Amino acid sequence: MRLAAAVLVTGWMVLGQAAWAQSSTEGGLEPVEGSDTVAEPAPPEPQPDAVPADATVPQVALPGRGQVTNLPLPRYVTLKTGEGNARRGPGLSHRIDWVFKRAGMPLKVTAEYENWRRVEDQEGFGGWVHYSLLSGVRSVVIVAELADFRAAPDPQAEVVARAERGVVARVQQCAPDWCRISAEGEKGWVIKAALWGVDPGEIID
Repeated sequence: MRLAAAVLVTGWMVLGQAAWAQSSTEGGLEPVEGSDTVAEPAPPEPQPDAVPADATVPQVALPGRGQVTNLPLPRYVTLKTGEGNARRGPGLSHRIDWVFKRAGMPLKVTAEYENWRRVEDQEGFGGWVHYSLLSGVRSVVIVAELADFRAAPDPQAEVVARAERGVVARVQQCAPDWCRISAEGEKGWVIKAALWGVDPGEIID
């Protein structure tokens, strides 16, 4: 099915309709000069990833597991708030290197220390973020120039919508090579090669 001849000024085009749906294509993070230019947001309620402050931290983590949560490393999470400071080290005394600016964006957790998680985005930018700013809800970001949303996990299935690079979508289900995702009211199966935020072969029910 051909994409209508038009300049893509938003992230979406629903096939068979004349209207474009507005998407959020703002940058995911901004560099910050200095250590105190952005106030730390008030921590929301603890998540299942959390460990009480007085909990005993194992001296040696299991291979491929976080030393605080014993959850897999690396693993994917999402930014819960619209602003999250990424610091150079695990603590408020460390300078802020980046500020993530997009709620729901996927992030990869690569390390743990007490109530802090070292995260990075699809471009490798990041730092240490307080666990209360993160959620276990799964999302992905479109990394292909244009991703087809299909009615089934099959390259021959009907294309129901298309999304541009940078669109963030909620994960509903993943097969080894495809994920069913939703964004701005549109749902469909997208091949994993067009996404960042899930591992090859990962199954999500």
